Amino acid sequence: MLKKRNHLTLSLIAIAISFVVASIVMLLSGINPKIFFLSLFRTMTGVNLQAIGKENFFNARYLGEFIQISLPIMLTGLSVGFAFRTGLFNIGAEGQVIIGGVGAVIIGVLFKLPWIIHIPLAILVAALFGAFWGWIPGILKAKFGVSEVVVTIMLNYTALYLGNYLIKALPGSDNQKTVTLASSALLQSDFLRSITGNSRLHWGFIVVILALIIYHFIIEKTTFGYELRAVGFNRDAAEYGGIKVSSRIAYSMAIAGAFAGLAGAMLSLGTFDYGRVIGAFENYGFDGIAVALLGGNTALGVFFSGLLFGGLKSSQSLMQASGIPLEIANIVSALIILFVAMNNGLDYVLDRLEARKRKKNETN
Repeated sequence: MLKKRNHLTLSLIAIAISFVVASIVMLLSGINPKIFFLSLFRTMTGVNLQAIGKENFFNARYLGEFIQISLPIMLTGLSVGFAFRTGLFNIGAEGQVIIGGVGAVIIGVLFKLPWIIHIPLAILVAALFGAFWGWIPGILKAKFGVSEVVVTIMLNYTALYLGNYLIKALPGSDNQKTVTLASSALLQSDFLRSITGNSRLHWGFIVVILALIIYHFIIEKTTFGYELRAVGFNRDAAEYGGIKVSSRIAYSMAIAGAFAGLAGAMLSLGTFDYGRVIGAFENYGFDGIAVALLGGNTALGVFFSGLLFGGLKSSQSLMQASGIPLEIANIVSALIILFVAMNNGLDYVLDRLEARKRKKNETN
């Protein structure tokens, strides 16, 4: 009989195996894996281990960029993870990010308000836009049994083109971007820039921390969260128990969409100070699927897995400068997803190895 191991153990094993396999790929390609790991470490800490004792030993800009890139990935991880916990598969986080970003941009361009009102309003509208975009597949699933996977995929493309249309329709916009958003709506901070070597780190990290807390509270500590999880475990049993299944499905997708919409606000109000006409998906939503899987759909797990995938994403420019192809970081990310998805297989292999070890000890 297999001994079921906790998700953290399996995730750490998956990460270790993926790094080993990626190292073999790099060696076969004539690339020194040491450069990869040094680049990743430098990106995530700002510390250059090859310059110990020198003036450029630490560069805060790498750390600041790493954090700001990780923020929207964590939020999309929460989005996908919330849907997973309630038995739904949210492939539409990418579109919800785009629509949420558009909502934030509209508030930033059209309104002139005190920052204490403007920033919360822009963030709230981004969440509401994302929630609405998530509610659409949720209500179609609840009322008509339409697969949320199909609908969310379709809505990703709808969001891309509709979002571009709305951005270009705003006053002063051209075919690439909007005018600069009102400074009172931005999350950007001269103080954070100054202490991180002029990086793009912004106050959005506070929003992400609050989102992680809210996620954990809703899922783990409330009756509403219990009902959502019950619907995910067994829809028929939940309905028999008196839970309003249809409304819970719609609520679940709406909340998932709200988290992704917040990720759009991080990009529009924090990373950039204008709305962008996007030519293709930027994969924040798809990264969220990997983050949710690796993090076990828990708030703490999403936080740490978001940091890892943020590190892989933000280290790509440094790796390329060191002669490591962009595809290497993508290979590592794909391998992590592959081995996390094989957690039952990993459980089986570890169980067999332990059984063989016990048998050998008994023989001796």
